[in-house]
Amino acid sequence: MAPRRVLILGATSAIAQAVARVYASEGARLALVARNRQYLEVVANDLKVRGASSLWTETADLLDLARHATLVDQAEQALGGLDVALVAHGVLPDQAEAVADVRVAEACWRTNFVSPAALLEAVAHRMEEVGTGTLAVLSSVAGERGMARNYVYGASKAALTAYASGLGQRLATKGVRVVTVKPGPVGTPMTAGRVSRTGLLADVDDVGRRIHRGLERGWAVIYAPAYWRLVMAVIRLLPTWLFNRTKT
Repeated sequence: MAPRRVLILGATSAIAQAVARVYASEGARLALVARNRQYLEVVANDLKVRGASSLWTETADLLDLARHATLVDQAEQALGGLDVALVAHGVLPDQAEAVADVRVAEACWRTNFVSPAALLEAVAHRMEEVGTGTLAVLSSVAGERGMARNYVYGASKAALTAYASGLGQRLATKGVRVVTVKPGPVGTPMTAGRVSRTGLLADVDDVGRRIHRGLERGWAVIYAPAYWRLVMAVIRLLPTWLFNRTKT
């Protein structure tokens, strides 16, 4: 088989790196986009050592919506096509700060929903033109039901999940598959100091391997770890009066 051609937007996120490491070990051709040039170079060098057959990198602020189409075009040209694209950037604000300052909430919504949704459309346009591709986005189990401890963040992920669902339905007959990735809490720099019970944090490399498996096997939704599918099914079914009395 020819090496997979994989574009990762937000490539310095810990989960994105974990997925990229699996693809690199298979000799994939990788295009990486992130905001921090120095960190991106470190990530790219690591992936080259791990076996990536080629690497293209670009520094960009993904909140600059006007640049999205150009980034996708450049990546496609560098790779000679796109087999897989993963939109993986995001932020996890402090809930109390986001409630107290609407600017914090707005930044969360722009980073976690507006920018990823626009990127999904930019990549979808290119994949639709050629009639093939797998387009994935990193959402969260937090988007399945609003919870007091993180509903500002959860709302952004709920919107992103709904957007990906609609996009997937639109592209279902176009040869393009849209995948929604829903991790639970994962041991990454973003969650450091945010989770009191660290034993609940999943290993980031285990999560990366599961995401890779789902992307390659055609799953429409990837829960990582897998048990979150059952956990969230139970939480969704709780009646409101009971849900409001729980500390989820």
